[in-house]
Amino acid sequence: MAAHCRTTGITMWDNKYVKILLPLAFWLGVWQIAAMTAGFPLLLPTPVSVECALLEMAVTGAFWRSVVLSLGRVLCGMLLGSVLGCILALLTWRFSIADLLLSPAIRVVRATPVVSFILLVYLWVTRTQIPSVISALMVLPVIWSSLRAGLDAVDPQLLEMARAYRFGHVKTLRLVWLPSLRAHMSSGISTGLGLAWKSGIAAEVICPPRYAIGTELSKAKAALQSPRLYAWTIVIVILSLTLENILRRVLRKRFNP
Repeated sequence: MAAHCRTTGITMWDNKYVKILLPLAFWLGVWQIAAMTAGFPLLLPTPVSVECALLEMAVTGAFWRSVVLSLGRVLCGMLLGSVLGCILALLTWRFSIADLLLSPAIRVVRATPVVSFILLVYLWVTRTQIPSVISALMVLPVIWSSLRAGLDAVDPQLLEMARAYRFGHVKTLRLVWLPSLRAHMSSGISTGLGLAWKSGIAAEVICPPRYAIGTELSKAKAALQSPRLYAWTIVIVILSLTLENILRRVLRKRFNP
């Protein structure tokens, strides 16, 4: 068996379960040792205390309400930012006057810190709407730049061939434009989702709605409940990884030829 593994180049480290469980066990061990060494639960609670806090929260309706509403706000912002980013990319690519007027504003949005936008948007909309608006603002420049790069990279010879063979608009879109834009849009959406999630949670922490993950983070910090603070952070990480995995599968199915 060992000889066969050496011949084929397969080792136990190539097992997908080992790749997941071994790093998890290693870092949990590091966490446990660090917590025991520090001996100060307020700063670094043990993994067991965080697990107990997470299980205690997970059986409450408020926990799931906060999770669902936070996801809904971020995904709504992601959708809004993606749609606006696509529209602005098409306008600035097609019309030089739109590029002259809109592109600098989009670059300013991309360069502005998210905290500044959170405080500014707070003057215009309710606290419940802030996470969605902030997520949209963070996603918009990413989608815009990705789609613009894709539009600029389309091979003119392919378009010329489509005209020579008298392709209709729909056929040209399906056979020329979409294949050329797949990689750029896939990258933009993946990056945009991560930014939308992080910025949306940050907006909830600074301007807490009634039910939200960021609100619970803020409450745990104010009450010096370190296990709950760590537990909510773990929830954020798990949801982020889950969303990325789902998005990766959807993009692979939709964007790959």
